[in-house]
Amino acid sequence: MILKSYELKKFDYKKNKHYLFYGNNLAQINQIIDEKIKPNYLNKIFRYEENEILKNEKNFFDQILSQSFFDNEKLLIISRTTDKSHNIAKEIIEREIKDLAIVFISENLEKKSKIRNLFEKNKKTVCVAFYPDDHKTLTFFINDFFKKHKIPTSQEIINIIIERGNGDRYNIKKELSKIENLTVSRDKINSDDILKLINTYEKDNISELVDFCLAKKKNKINLILNENNFTNEDTILIIRTFLNKVKRLIKIRDHVKKTKNIDIGISTFKPTIFWKDKEIIKEQISKWPDKNIETLLEVINDNELLIKKNFENSNKILTNFIFNTAKV
Repeated sequence: MILKSYELKKFDYKKNKHYLFYGNNLAQINQIIDEKIKPNYLNKIFRYEENEILKNEKNFFDQILSQSFFDNEKLLIISRTTDKSHNIAKEIIEREIKDLAIVFISENLEKKSKIRNLFEKNKKTVCVAFYPDDHKTLTFFINDFFKKHKIPTSQEIINIIIERGNGDRYNIKKELSKIENLTVSRDKINSDDILKLINTYEKDNISELVDFCLAKKKNKINLILNENNFTNEDTILIIRTFLNKVKRLIKIRDHVKKTKNIDIGISTFKPTIFWKDKEIIKEQISKWPDKNIETLLEVINDNELLIKKNFENSNKILTNFIFNTAKV
């Protein structure tokens, strides 16, 4: 059966034990698994990559069918799923293996995908598409957090958290974790406490680094790189910041074209652009023609993959990317 991602909040996970989660929003997929599925299995969770199973399919089935494997209920999570796993998924579903729940995770799947059709048409299975977050879905996500912890908030704070997280649910979740940790040591926290917590020096530097790069301000870029010692872990955050800021810049450009006035276009763009960012965005728009910025989006995606594959050299890869982008 097909479900929408928002329907999973109130879904009874005891009724169905076979899931296919697909799409680009891996952060939301992991959130659902961590918060809704994993707690039912505690330390009885096993992770596989599709390639591991395909290399030795017989050994996989021998293991999951073994009586000793089912002393208690188990959860299997299979990542990077493609149509190559169709027959494996079909056999698991048809066998109705007792005490076994399984989640297949995939990137985007076309309508004609065999494994997608398998999960969509079977009433005993669940198929959910997870699309990239927009400002509205992230607002709901953040609001749910504040309601759960009974913390007063405002739309201004929500907008700042989204901005600080660069529109990425994974980064936003880290910001919310900081707020949650603060509630442990304090009976009450207010808006000022939250603003101080999320306006960190490091995040400001990363955001400024990306903004200056897109505005091609080489002196400013050199200054930030010389004053900061970014770690390999930071490179992932930086490249994701590039991705989200460029996607937003493309949307802003399109809106400016419709209004036929750059000042009006930037002022009326939603979500609202903070006043301090307006001038740098004007510069970015002037530096990136339509064709060039679309190409930049592809280059960012390529560099993100390169960084993940060569993590030890990620700082060098990122630095080369930054200087090449600034001089294009």
